[in-house]
Amino acid sequence: MDTIGIGLIGTGFMGKCHALAFNAVKAAFEDAVPRPELRMLCDVDAARARHCAQAFGFAASTTDWRRVVEDPAVDLVSITVPNGLHREIAVAALEAGKHVYCEKPMALTLEDAEAMAAAARRAAGRTIVGYNYVRNPAIAHARHLVEAGALGRILHFRGIVDEDYMADPALPWSWRCRRAEAGLGTLGDITVHLLSMAHLLVGPVVRLAAAVETVHRERPVPGGGMAEVENDDLAHALVKFESGVSGVLASSRVAWGRKNRLAWEIHGSRGTLVFDQERMNELQLFEAAGEPATRGFRTILTGPLHPPFDRFCPAAGHGLGFNDLKVIEAAEFLRAIAAGTRPRFDFEEALAIERVIDGFARSAAAGAWVDVP
Repeated sequence: MDTIGIGLIGTGFMGKCHALAFNAVKAAFEDAVPRPELRMLCDVDAARARHCAQAFGFAASTTDWRRVVEDPAVDLVSITVPNGLHREIAVAALEAGKHVYCEKPMALTLEDAEAMAAAARRAAGRTIVGYNYVRNPAIAHARHLVEAGALGRILHFRGIVDEDYMADPALPWSWRCRRAEAGLGTLGDITVHLLSMAHLLVGPVVRLAAAVETVHRERPVPGGGMAEVENDDLAHALVKFESGVSGVLASSRVAWGRKNRLAWEIHGSRGTLVFDQERMNELQLFEAAGEPATRGFRTILTGPLHPPFDRFCPAAGHGLGFNDLKVIEAAEFLRAIAAGTRPRFDFEEALAIERVIDGFARSAAAGAWVDVP
């Protein structure tokens, strides 16, 4: 496979991110991936669709996502629209024989995610969900350290993900506050990223006890009045992984000063490993070896010795960024399509994340431990 036709549905933050990735992936990964050919872009606003198609390099634009799905020149459909539209578009694209690249969260509800995974099982197309933070070379090295036994026996995982994009109580009510359009709140929006990290590094969550809270229960409506916030601002849980390892997970979309603090610690019998997405090119490693008086955390700064960092820069210390991780994710998906293999976090694997999120909600409602299928 030399080329692959791309259709993009949605032109917001993540739509542009996907476009940047498809424009950069061949330059970064050269002969390792098919060349993306940007065929058709969709936005509900015709003028914006035309503008973005020209700016992003797409050959055509439309306001009807069905035209993207039905276009024989499109092999891969990128879905970057609001959560409530994921299921319909993804299922239609799979039934049309397309590959599907869906932004997280996978779906509005667990039922929708299960329907998408079922459609993927029946279809020939490959799938992937956009958990691009796990594509970080630092995370790949962290996984290597865990698997190589650098920390000894894994004892505990402690993770947090905090942002402040809804910390201001005066922030107007929007679709993100409505379950019918956004689904869950901090759980669906950012906790899924933390869970993808935990899943990759420690394994599946099989049991948990959770609590969720809506801090700002109403928000002002433009033009006057207040509207109810229907989903969660805070969520935290005690968890058990399939391996028997224990964990603590916490998330907030109302944590002033936190911009993207996706942070975790893995505690082992011989050491501790620490990561913080706000310093995404670093790992902190403590090893319980040598003279006790000289022990301490040391910084591992990612560079070309931590692939695929070398695909972007030949020198350590320069650092990769958010959009680079999306390029790496796009490359993994394109390689999987060309080879006929499963990428990490295809719809089947991403369904496991959605089941944990559903477990949070079930546990919080019941005030009890619940099992995760």
